[in-house]
Amino acid sequence: MSQVPAELISIGDELLYGQIVDTNSQWMSAELDKIGIKVIRKTTVGDVESEILRAFGEAEGRADVILISGGLGPTNDDLTKPCLAKYFNATISLHPQALKELTHLFESRGFTLNERNKKQAELPDKCTMVRNRLGSAPGMWFERNRKIFVSMPGVPHEMKEMMQREVLPKVKAFYQTPTILHKMIKTAGIGESWLADKIKDWESNLPPHLKLAYLPGLMQVRLRLTGTGPDRPILEQEIEREIAKLLPLIDPFIFGFDSETLESAIGKILVEQQKTLATAESCTGGHIAQTITSIAGSSRYFNGGVVPYHNDMKVNLLHVNPETLKKHGAVSEQTVIEMANNVRDVFKTDIGLSSSGIAGPGGGTKEKPVGLIWIAYADGDKTITKKLQLGDQRLINIQRTTIAALYLLWQSLTQKNREK
Repeated sequence: MSQVPAELISIGDELLYGQIVDTNSQWMSAELDKIGIKVIRKTTVGDVESEILRAFGEAEGRADVILISGGLGPTNDDLTKPCLAKYFNATISLHPQALKELTHLFESRGFTLNERNKKQAELPDKCTMVRNRLGSAPGMWFERNRKIFVSMPGVPHEMKEMMQREVLPKVKAFYQTPTILHKMIKTAGIGESWLADKIKDWESNLPPHLKLAYLPGLMQVRLRLTGTGPDRPILEQEIEREIAKLLPLIDPFIFGFDSETLESAIGKILVEQQKTLATAESCTGGHIAQTITSIAGSSRYFNGGVVPYHNDMKVNLLHVNPETLKKHGAVSEQTVIEMANNVRDVFKTDIGLSSSGIAGPGGGTKEKPVGLIWIAYADGDKTITKKLQLGDQRLINIQRTTIAALYLLWQSLTQKNREK
């Protein structure tokens, strides 16, 4: 069973100008993946006939399934239909069924079908019409040398309905495709290169049909293990066996799998341990609390948070000792220790989590440069602090600090030590 490669072509100057974000190709890729078809290339081309025709030819040379979105409107800059007719040496003429459905659509909406709109019912004679139940532009299905070209509207909701109802079932029936199975391993607290060093022997011994990819993000790295084969249950067993070999190598850094997030993993643990949490945030401005409360049901374990941005608020709301601020400053280990411990008392929780730092881009000194952040965890028995030295990008610093604080919380709850 051989792999079926696909290419996606998005057409429209507005995509190249950056006036519209191409969300279609991401969605189409995910849907093709579900039926065992791998997207090998995504191409964006403007409203230029020569460029569109070149894109068609190049795609046909390397892919079996070519899905095209955009350029099917009734105006002169919509070139997909005439380009496909020229590419397949076809004649465009009025399609009776397309005209019938287009007329019904306009009448049902109280509009009169004019000559410009009527042209949308004209189709190349070498294509099969693909119904568009939500819009005025029908899709087109071409076959040549066991290869498929499908043209669909660029309007996302029209394309999605057409693809789900009409295109995907037909593509799946046309080809015998293998199973493509992904398993995502979520890690935090370790960089990509260090992670790669720890698992290099395991990675090199993976069977040929299992591939590993590193997907780094802010303070996190996702490992995607992808298997391809004819039998889904066997593939699932093979992937689980490989993950069982991987776990002992990097267990202190793995917080979840697939759609799990650090905040959802923390929520589950807090519920299981019947513990509650409060936050005291200065430099993160409530971003830690916002992330925690993005999980449905977080009220079971999150009592609340406070943003004592000004030093007076640290004293008045959190009862931080004025002498601590005077002697060590707001951005210090001593201050975040008091913030984490005192917020527990204010909100009557088991755990306190705090942050204070210089998010930037200004405000730093030689002793305390921009990007210096302190975070702390306190649970009444122990207090753990961590110093971060980040860059000068304010929003990124807030995001990185949030993830670092959540990882510190997760690590403390699970008692997983990175030195293991």
